[in-house]
Amino acid sequence: MDDTVLGPDGKARCRWCAATTDFLPYHDREWGFPVADDVRLFEKLCLEGFQAGLSWRTILAKRGNFRAAFQGFDFDAVARFTDADIGRLLDDTGIVRHRGKIEAVINNAARAREMVAREGSLAAFFWRFEPDPAELGPPQSRTTSPTSIALSKELKKRGWRFVGPTTVYAFMQAMGLINDHALGCVTWPLVDSARERFRRPGR
Repeated sequence: MDDTVLGPDGKARCRWCAATTDFLPYHDREWGFPVADDVRLFEKLCLEGFQAGLSWRTILAKRGNFRAAFQGFDFDAVARFTDADIGRLLDDTGIVRHRGKIEAVINNAARAREMVAREGSLAAFFWRFEPDPAELGPPQSRTTSPTSIALSKELKKRGWRFVGPTTVYAFMQAMGLINDHALGCVTWPLVDSARERFRRPGR
């Protein structure tokens, strides 16, 4: 099956972004472009954790609500959340009200603070796990990789939660650690060029 579909402008894009028009701007402007901002990296890993068992369509539609609920995913602020904040979040109909996932975000915020103190930044840590393209195979042909498994294990070792290999691989796809756009997708060369220009943190 062809891995691309024509968008409203007649240009080929990854087939997954045809599921809803909400995916188009996310696909064209965000997915796969390299990210070095710690807050964005933390937010995405948290949202991928919330997605577990759900669809990205659901999470993307609620992303603004998640940002409001978790103070813009400022992990210094989230790490200070209390039981009262957990109660507030469990009453918030604008987000996914899953106690385990909410508590994981708060826990991971504290772990993120520790990581910054130890590594200098989240970006410096995560970009050390940029995989060799040779391990990946064709774009969108897998949901985990040896590197996502290794990164998941390291995060769990450091006390992070809801960071399984599939969640981590989706995070790597979205944050540009790999270019997993279909080769015929109009955005593939844009991401490839952005990755070539990108200055890897900590290098």
